[in-house]
Amino acid sequence: MELVYIITFSPSFLILGYIYFSDRYKEPILLVLSTFLLGHILCIPAGILNEYFIFSSNTPDKLSFIAGLVEEPLKFSVLYFFIRKRKMFDEPMDAIVYGTLISLGFATLENIEYVFLSNQEIPSIIIAFIRAFTAIPLHACCGIIMGYYFGLYYFRPEKSNLIKSLIIPTGIHCLYNYLTNANTLYFALFLIAVIIFAAKLHRKVKNEQKGKLFEAENRLRN
Repeated sequence: MELVYIITFSPSFLILGYIYFSDRYKEPILLVLSTFLLGHILCIPAGILNEYFIFSSNTPDKLSFIAGLVEEPLKFSVLYFFIRKRKMFDEPMDAIVYGTLISLGFATLENIEYVFLSNQEIPSIIIAFIRAFTAIPLHACCGIIMGYYFGLYYFRPEKSNLIKSLIIPTGIHCLYNYLTNANTLYFALFLIAVIIFAAKLHRKVKNEQKGKLFEAENRLRN
């Protein structure tokens, strides 16, 4: 039983630890924890909406892509209505950190539901293992990608980055869910491509941060 808990929780916290400590200027722990908790709370409206649009249908597998249309806008709302207003949000890397916190806060609670609370014939440890290499990295990557473009919008001139921060991770999540029920090979290749893309964006911001003398940058938008 202990192994199930390790496999269920460790992927999220390992990824979070990597992203958090890759930030040269660490974010305040209280805001980190509250953001992670908000990710948890998003599971409530997401569960209600997913139940209405997907699971109440006679063909939920064919409608699984809708989860991306539900969950990513909810995550975006926390970045836009909560994180954006914090004075600690003062550089592009911050958006990546908080975007990942929101996504993995959501994914961690979702993982508990799938592993321990769902009525599936597959053993819990198998579900936890599969999700450790699929759903958890997917949520993390969507958070990184959302945060990357969200940060660019507030600290770089290009205004289209705000819509990119919502549309790109939403599209990725929808296609991911669709491929889980369509083609295993395409699903695996797509997930690998998403991970590489997210890692590239994170590395780009991390490298830019190395050349900074001070953390805070001028925000171009409120």
